[in-house]
Amino acid sequence: MLRFISYLIFLLIFSANIYAQKTPTTREMNLINWMEFDEFVPEKIETVLLPTGTLEPHGVIPNGSDNLAPEAMAKALAEDLNAMIAPTLNYGMTGSLAAYPGAFAMSEDTYRAFVGEILKGLHKNKFKNIIILNGHGGGQTAVLQSLAAELSNRLKVRIMVINWWSLASEDTFTVFQENGGHAGNNETAYMQAVTPEHIHPERYSGPEMTTAYPSGSSWAAYPFPSSIGLYEPGQGHPVFDQEQAEEYFSKVNDRVGSLIKEVIKKWDMAKLYR
Repeated sequence: MLRFISYLIFLLIFSANIYAQKTPTTREMNLINWMEFDEFVPEKIETVLLPTGTLEPHGVIPNGSDNLAPEAMAKALAEDLNAMIAPTLNYGMTGSLAAYPGAFAMSEDTYRAFVGEILKGLHKNKFKNIIILNGHGGGQTAVLQSLAAELSNRLKVRIMVINWWSLASEDTFTVFQENGGHAGNNETAYMQAVTPEHIHPERYSGPEMTTAYPSGSSWAAYPFPSSIGLYEPGQGHPVFDQEQAEEYFSKVNDRVGSLIKEVIKKWDMAKLYR
């Protein structure tokens, strides 16, 4: 009996060691130590997720929603994608909402140089696939896409930029039966799934807190008059439903994860920058 128990203990230890060789103790670059990092990248892990955002007002949800959303997304997807998670870039190119309390804004030149150095650093650390999970739109999206194109060609590395709220437009209509908005039903729901304790429906006084974005070049206002911007008039107001929030969170993550897998698979099939 004692011999059998000893054998079981041996099997458990052996199995644990085998598992440890296949899975890192953490997916976060902030937490892993350099020796373990070297054991996994790039031999066993070729992909890194880089969350990017900014600090700006978002109605009655956190100012850092553009950071917290892609960061939560990265944590939800990393295991399934066999990816590491780079530290979140919490400061970005806040535009027409920069005047609101708590907002920060970097210049385009500063942001471009800063992100460029980070992408070079991720390449230096031997990642083959750099996936930027971007949480903030406007000019920041254009800069990230421009950098991705430039550095992919120069460094021979595969880079993808995902603007999750745009990619998940179909999910917004599926869950809410209407369009969304900045700090609207969609972004509020995603954040309610991530950090429900920091959602404040008691501060939401209704549609007067929202403004629909102008059509084309019909008008512009700086600062934008509301921190909740609707993609279509009369649609996208926050609803604060926890069940919807969790459904939306799951659908968005599934869509983003599926796209990343598809793109990496096709990169591999074409043997690009291998």
